[in-house]
Amino acid sequence: MKFVLLSVGTLGDMEPFVAIGEILKEKGHQVVCAFPEQFRNLAEESGLEFVSLGAKFIEMLDSDDGKAVLGGGSAGIKKIMANIRLAQSSTEVNKELINTQHELIKAQNPDIILHSGKAIYPLIWGLTNKNKNILICPMPYMHYVKGHTHVAFNSNFGVFFNKLTFSLVNFGMILTIKMSIKWLKNYETSFSWKQIKNGYLNSRAIYAVSPSLFSRPDYWKDNLDVLGFHERNKISSWRPSKELTDFLEKHEKIIFVTFGSMTNPNPLEKTKIILEILERNKIPAIINIASGGLVEPDNFKSEQICFVSHIPYDWIFPKMYGVIHHGGSGTTHLSLKYGCATMIIPHIIDQFVWDTIICKLGAGPKGVKIGNITAKKLEPKILQFVTDHSYKMKAAQIASQMEKEDLKENIYQAIVEG
Repeated sequence: MKFVLLSVGTLGDMEPFVAIGEILKEKGHQVVCAFPEQFRNLAEESGLEFVSLGAKFIEMLDSDDGKAVLGGGSAGIKKIMANIRLAQSSTEVNKELINTQHELIKAQNPDIILHSGKAIYPLIWGLTNKNKNILICPMPYMHYVKGHTHVAFNSNFGVFFNKLTFSLVNFGMILTIKMSIKWLKNYETSFSWKQIKNGYLNSRAIYAVSPSLFSRPDYWKDNLDVLGFHERNKISSWRPSKELTDFLEKHEKIIFVTFGSMTNPNPLEKTKIILEILERNKIPAIINIASGGLVEPDNFKSEQICFVSHIPYDWIFPKMYGVIHHGGSGTTHLSLKYGCATMIIPHIIDQFVWDTIICKLGAGPKGVKIGNITAKKLEPKILQFVTDHSYKMKAAQIASQMEKEDLKENIYQAIVEG
């Protein structure tokens, strides 16, 4: 069979698709990854075919307005204006993106499309190719779960209003699909609101999430499943520097700090707040500056701090006491897989959900959102994080549970056989 894996978003949105692509390729299927151009290497390093969705979407997210909206910029008129400008620019980018997806799928003619929630065209394609498009969800609560709102709301408003949040999001998605069809050039097929609604609500969806963190509700329909977190094979020539190995030998109970691929308008300010807390309390830490959300100040020197970039998490996490991070699905899973106490500094949408899940599980304290970081708010949280050993113990228990999960064959069968 031929599969197209179509994902739009940041690095965390691509990782699950590459991992699933490797599973499908091992079984002898043809796999084509359709990602933004910035993630070409990610697919090609795993030996998967790649076709580009262009670079504009990621460039938009990396703009000053994108950083202000997604990375916790200042509140008030500046943020409102950033939202307006981003909405205006995103319309043109999304029009181009939907047509790119249409032409790509027409040229590739796949048997099945696996797609992310931000990729709209596969939902249109699925209206005439029933059960051939599968949504891959790397986060919980995109479909109704008792006691929860939709992931975009991250709360519990009671039964009526919880259900209402899912209805509102579904309405917005159906409207987006209808609008996207109008944006398509030379697309003559029309669909009624009812056809779009039925197609969207009955589409297959697989949650690429560990059941230890989010279990499948028994009242879900058969088109929805939770089939585990899957990692891509990380073949790398990366080697630690002498500075890093010396730091690891010198210190015990080290924490790792990363914002992953998240950026923000004031990375130096955010970094300095974290550094001051760590140094004042003599907490050894490794700080990852890979994507610019955290930066190394000029002329900064400290025996307590080691800065790194592009470090493999599966190499460093087993050596850490805990991880403070942005709350991406992949980083959350990996920190717990390796038994690290975990605290999240959420930036956007699902990261607030993972923050709540970590706190409820007892693997770490509730974090502080990126836009609200101050020394006064963050310092007690970090001190609690490193002194309350119950977090580390709970993380170790979760790691033991996750180690027993072997759902590789399950997700393969669900994709291929339905």
